[in-house]
Amino acid sequence: MAPSAVFLAPDSLLTAKEKNKLRKPVVEKMRRDRINSSIEQLKLLLEKEFQRHQPNSKLEKADILEMTVSYLKQQSQLQMKRCFRKSSQFDFREGYSRCLQEAFHFLSLQKVQAETHTKLLSHFQK
Repeated sequence: MAPSAVFLAPDSLLTAKEKNKLRKPVVEKMRRDRINSSIEQLKLLLEKEFQRHQPNSKLEKADILEMTVSYLKQQSQLQMKRCFRKSSQFDFREGYSRCLQEAFHFLSLQKVQAETHTKLLSHFQK
C-alpha cells in the first residue's frame, strides 16, 4: 500500500481536525497501555491474595479489578475495627483514670484507717 499524502504532508498543511484524527489512535493506545500496566501492577501487588481465592485460574482484567476492590474494602473494614478497638481501650483507660481520681479524692475527704487506705490504693493500682 502506498503512503498517503496525509502522512507525507508537513504539519502546516494539515488542519486541526486532521491532526486530531492522526493523534487520536496514538493517544488511545497510550491510554490503554497505562490501564493495562496499572492492572498488571495490581495483579503483582495482590498476587498472594488472588492465589488464595482462585489458585489455578487465569485472571481476567475485570477479575483483578473486582478482587482489588474487594480486598481494599476488607482492609478498610479491618482498619476501622482497629481504630474502634484503640478508641475503646483509650476510653476505658480514661474512664478508669477518672474513677481512680474520684476514689482518691473521696478517700482523702473521709476518715479512713491508714491500712484500709493503703490496701485500696494498692488494689486500684493493680
